[in-house]
Amino acid sequence: MKRRDLFKSAATVGVATAIGVSAEATVAPATTAATMRDVPFEKREVVRIGFIGCGGRGGGLFNDLLNIKDVEIKATCDVVAQRAESFANRAEKAGQKRPQVYGAGEKDYEKLCAREDIDLVYIATPWDWHVPMAVCAMEHGKHAAVEVPAATTLADCWKLVDTSERTRKHCIQLENCCYGYTERMVLNMCKKGLFGELLHGEAAYNHDLRGLLLADSGEGLWRRVPHIKRNGNLYPTHGLGPVAQYMGVHSGDRFTRLVSMSSKSVGLAEYRDSHVPADSPKRKETYACGDMNTSLIQTAQGRTVILQHTVTLPRPYSRLNVIEGSKGIFMDYPARFYIEGQKGGEDFVGTEVYKQYEDLLWQREGELARKLGGHGGMDYIMNFRLIECYQSGLTPDMNCYDAAAWSAPGPLSEESIQKGNAGITFPDFTRGNWK
Repeated sequence: MKRRDLFKSAATVGVATAIGVSAEATVAPATTAATMRDVPFEKREVVRIGFIGCGGRGGGLFNDLLNIKDVEIKATCDVVAQRAESFANRAEKAGQKRPQVYGAGEKDYEKLCAREDIDLVYIATPWDWHVPMAVCAMEHGKHAAVEVPAATTLADCWKLVDTSERTRKHCIQLENCCYGYTERMVLNMCKKGLFGELLHGEAAYNHDLRGLLLADSGEGLWRRVPHIKRNGNLYPTHGLGPVAQYMGVHSGDRFTRLVSMSSKSVGLAEYRDSHVPADSPKRKETYACGDMNTSLIQTAQGRTVILQHTVTLPRPYSRLNVIEGSKGIFMDYPARFYIEGQKGGEDFVGTEVYKQYEDLLWQREGELARKLGGHGGMDYIMNFRLIECYQSGLTPDMNCYDAAAWSAPGPLSEESIQKGNAGITFPDFTRGNWK
């Protein structure tokens, strides 16, 4: 596929439906299907995988899978056939039987999903393909593991939930930040009550991606398009996922309401004008998305979450990653704790003071995770844990309801902004089963 065709496809597939979100989408569609909460994987000694999306992000995930015992890659797929071939070569070089390659156009992934020798389909493609591919996988009797955000419209969030419930197949969002060393430690501390009753969290994806967005390759071919078409929080899950787990969202709490506002858009156009040739078609683009989006979320248990997004301003990376309760607070970037009564008075202390709460996954697999290196090791821990749950017949850590709820602030923030920063009802994707 030529670059201009890929850009055009990304601009048209699903993006139009992200504008003018219908309030009706906040109401749960009728269903007779049972919940997917607490549904375990069927126990399988060897997990057989079909892999869709052999680009930059896919490369890291693929490398992790090749380093996990009893994983077989059965097929690779990409719109650029040479990339799917290169991934198949990597699997063969790692000692596996050469996977079947699918690269004959945009819909060749359907043939991969239809195979009888695949248990789990990994999806590491541009955002607008996540839902069609995940739905296709589940419709063909496979579990789906999909990159973030899982969906960009409320209708598609519901489609993932409905399909998962109807097919009895899991849709797991590959939210790697839930598996960071610090995030897993803080989750343990929350579960043990060190912060007291949890009251407030802060989450973000604040990352300077101006160069990537304007690149002529990789994610630059499609990731700038939402900035032209949409105004809101385009990428909510990295920050929100860990905070949602701290608060037990979908296990005793849920998001109920969101209000959002964006700054004006300056940063991306300013960077473009100083870095892109004057005759480039990019010079004619107008960016709708504000440089900083801030949303406020309320939960059923009376908690609050501040959620931010900016990728078009010069700044150090931060996901905020804050959790505060009646007995203490954790704040990240840098990671620091204050628990009432700790030594040192009203001063923050580092993670070494609470090292006894280090997560068991990191104790077991941390050395290899850090060696492989994906985002400090969190990528490997995420993939290892998913495969471990499958092989052991356990319930996955994340399910279709998490995929939908953590992705939903994207379209909900757009609707709030379109309605003059109005408060918007947050859908209950569990249909009451969060209780």
